[in-house]
Amino acid sequence: MTTPSLHHSDYKVAWICALPLEMAAAKAMLEEVHGPLPQRSNDKNTYCLGKLSGHNVIIACLPSGVYGTTSAATVVSDMRSTFPKVEFGLMVGIGGGVPNTSADIRLGDVVVSMPSESSGGVIQYNFGKALPGGNFQRIGPLHSPPPQVLLTALSIVRSNDMLNGSKLGITIAAALDRNEYARGNFVRPDKDRLFVAEYTLENSGSDCSDCDERKLIPRTPRENFQEPGVHYGVIASGDQVIKDATKRDSLAQQSNILCFGMEAAGIMNQLPKDWQQWAALTAAAYATVLLAAIEGNVDSNQAKTSYNDRGSESQFNDHRGSHNNNTGTGHQFVGSNFSGTINFGSSS
Repeated sequence: MTTPSLHHSDYKVAWICALPLEMAAAKAMLEEVHGPLPQRSNDKNTYCLGKLSGHNVIIACLPSGVYGTTSAATVVSDMRSTFPKVEFGLMVGIGGGVPNTSADIRLGDVVVSMPSESSGGVIQYNFGKALPGGNFQRIGPLHSPPPQVLLTALSIVRSNDMLNGSKLGITIAAALDRNEYARGNFVRPDKDRLFVAEYTLENSGSDCSDCDERKLIPRTPRENFQEPGVHYGVIASGDQVIKDATKRDSLAQQSNILCFGMEAAGIMNQLPKDWQQWAALTAAAYATVLLAAIEGNVDSNQAKTSYNDRGSESQFNDHRGSHNNNTGTGHQFVGSNFSGTINFGSSS
C-alpha cells in the first residue's frame, strides 16, 4: 500500500542496511510505503520511506560494493541533513554469530547489542594494538550506550517473550503474507551444521556437500526449530575481514562477543549463502517487534500530553502533533560523530 508523501519532520526513526538483501527484508516489514521527498543537494542517499509498528521510518542502504563503518557514517550524516528530526536509528542486517557454552547461537538466530560492564553494546574489534603471544589489546573509546528509550524497549520485549513467547514467527509470517514474491526468496533452509573452528570449509563447495562430517559439533535439535532464538550481548564491528574461525573465537572470548557485524568488505563470502536471506528477514522481524514496544508517531490532528524528563523543561507538556516520550538525544550509528550503537545482527 502506497500513501501520499508526508513531511521530512514526520520521520523520527532511521533504519540502516549494509546490503540490498537486508534492505529488501526491511521493506518487506513495511505496513505502508510512502512517496519520496525532496533531498538536500549534499544528500547522495536513496531512501525507502514507510510506516511500521506505528513509526514513520527512513530505510537507507550503503552504496553497493562500498562497505565499512566509514561508509555507514557517511550515509547517516547525509540522511540527517534531509531528515533533521531523526531521534534514533537501527543498523539491521546479517552478522556472523559466535556460539559458546552460554549462548547456543544457531543459523538464523538474532543477536541484539546490549550494554555490558565494559562496553556500550558494540565494540570495534580491529581498533587496538598487537601484544606478544598473539593477543590483541583493544584501545580507544567505546561506543556509549543507546538512548534509554531503546533500552527500556528491549526490557519490554524480553519480558513479553518470557510471558507470551516470541513474536518473531508471527511477524515474519505477516510480512510474507503481504509479499507473495518474497515468500519464494526468504525461505528457511533445513540444514544447520556447526563445525569445529579448526576445520576450514574453503574447498567444500557452497552447499557443503563435500564437508567432513567427522568435524561436526553435535547439538541437540530445538523443539521449535522454526522460531529464531534471540541473544543479547556484545556485537563487534570493524572493517577488517576475519576469515580464520580460530582467530574469531579468540577475539570473541576476550571481549565476550556474540556476533561480528558484516560491515567489512568481502565478509559475505564467509557466510552460508543459503541462510543469508532468512537471516536478513529474522533480523528485520526483531527490529519490527522492538519498534512496536516504543510509542510511535503522533497523529498531527490530535493534541497529546507528553512527559519530558530532559533538562529544565516542564515535566508535562500539552502539545498538538508532538509527543516527546523520553527519546534521548543519542544517534545510534557506527562511526565517528555518533554516540552509541544498537545493532541487530542476525546470525548467518
